[in-house]
Amino acid sequence: MANIKQQKKRTITNNKKNKLNTSFSSSLKTAIKNVEIAVEEKNAPEAKAALLIAESKLDKAVGKGFLHKNNASRHKARLTKLVNSVLK
Repeated sequence: MANIKQQKKRTITNNKKNKLNTSFSSSLKTAIKNVEIAVEEKNAPEAKAALLIAESKLDKAVGKGFLHKNNASRHKARLTKLVNSVLK
């Protein structure tokens, strides 16, 4: 444990941010998984709704600096391709 007051503060804020990032990461993975599950079940309306939620979370991740924009774009393209395969 640090003895310097400012380092103690940084440790506390780092732990808070770590918890927030872990929570956000988990919700992002869940949103992506929900799209994939809906596609496996061939449930088009549910897949479309889940896709909108996942795209929103991916955009928020880019805005927060959590993901690179190309990474999020790749995920969105892959998920959209999956959902379109169900709609046909």
